[in-house]
Amino acid sequence: MKRIPATVVVLGVASFLTDLSSEMIFPLLPLFLASIGGGALALGLIEGVADATAAFLKILSGRWTDRTRRRKPLVLAGYTLAGAARPLIGLAPTWTVVLGLRFVDRIGKGLRASPRDALIADVVPLDRRGAAFGFHRMMDHGGAVLGPLVAAILLALEGVEVRHVFLLAAVPAAAALAVLIMFVREPTTKADPADPPDEALASVGPSALGRDFRWLMAALFVFTLGNSTDAFLLLRLAEAGVPGTGVALLWSLHHVIKMGSSYAGGALSDLWGRRRMILLGWGFYAVVYVAFALVEAPAGLVAIFLAYGLYFGMVEPTERAWVVDMAPLRLRGTALGYYHGVVGLGALPASLLFGSLWHRFGASAAFVVGGALAALAALLLMRVRPSGSEAVAERLMPVEDVG
Repeated sequence: MKRIPATVVVLGVASFLTDLSSEMIFPLLPLFLASIGGGALALGLIEGVADATAAFLKILSGRWTDRTRRRKPLVLAGYTLAGAARPLIGLAPTWTVVLGLRFVDRIGKGLRASPRDALIADVVPLDRRGAAFGFHRMMDHGGAVLGPLVAAILLALEGVEVRHVFLLAAVPAAAALAVLIMFVREPTTKADPADPPDEALASVGPSALGRDFRWLMAALFVFTLGNSTDAFLLLRLAEAGVPGTGVALLWSLHHVIKMGSSYAGGALSDLWGRRRMILLGWGFYAVVYVAFALVEAPAGLVAIFLAYGLYFGMVEPTERAWVVDMAPLRLRGTALGYYHGVVGLGALPASLLFGSLWHRFGASAAFVVGGALAALAALLLMRVRPSGSEAVAERLMPVEDVG
């Protein structure tokens, strides 16, 4: 088996440390907000602004990294901003200060995501692209597993409060930045005479990326509308009678399964093809959501929820790899920016839609609609031609006319 390139390993370690830092804070944020006078409305506003900011900037940073032909400066800027702002939440006296710090944190996430994924694509051969993105997602989920456990251990120590945990989250954030500064090297690439001029890259739209790319984005948007926050699945477990400690344990196990399946799913997409893998993942997602609508027994819901973690391994690395497969060399960052933007912006109304359906018609109706949207997205995905080595090689040629 071919080795994962060193740059991908380093980026994976940085993501592990960053998610460790983030997940030391995020599960405790509602509790902290309540202690400084912020409630559910404040939390919704903070996270809504944060998600919208990240989604918009992922599009801009993707274009920016293609135009400047540099990845590392934006990656470093993104990790620096997030790593500096996030722990300072522990010093916030009011929820409005938390809002400002989360805004800066998500600016950092928006700046780094598309250039980081483009850098992974730059250093990985075509036949290992899915595996590389799978490895990165595996490391990211690993941080999500460890972060809450570290926070729980710290809170068990005498004299340690939530604010202290937030401030201590600066340690893994600083370590992630040090790893990036010391060990990430950008590959040297020579400009091709057929590449579009840098000025043209600033105005490239989805049309320049081709018909298949537009259909993929449309399918992703429809799927995302049915892919609401996983908090609703946890709520369904709680309403079925799973105790709070059990829900917390299941959430941790869920991340373990996501971590374990990510590398395998990405590597399988290199062998089986991207479209086939995503169709399998979206079909599995639809089955899980319909099962959540029909099953009432707590034991059955627990089993379904744990199986749900496999969906992420099938889909997350494969989507990124397929986006890169479709993009010309000089438009990789731009394509990844559109991908992250579509997923991020689609997530904003998704939870609102699911919550409204749950409130008016009940949980079963909401889960059925989520599954139906996944099935509809799969039908749209059939309009995208499957990727083969010859088709991918052709798409990797520089674009001669970007409009």
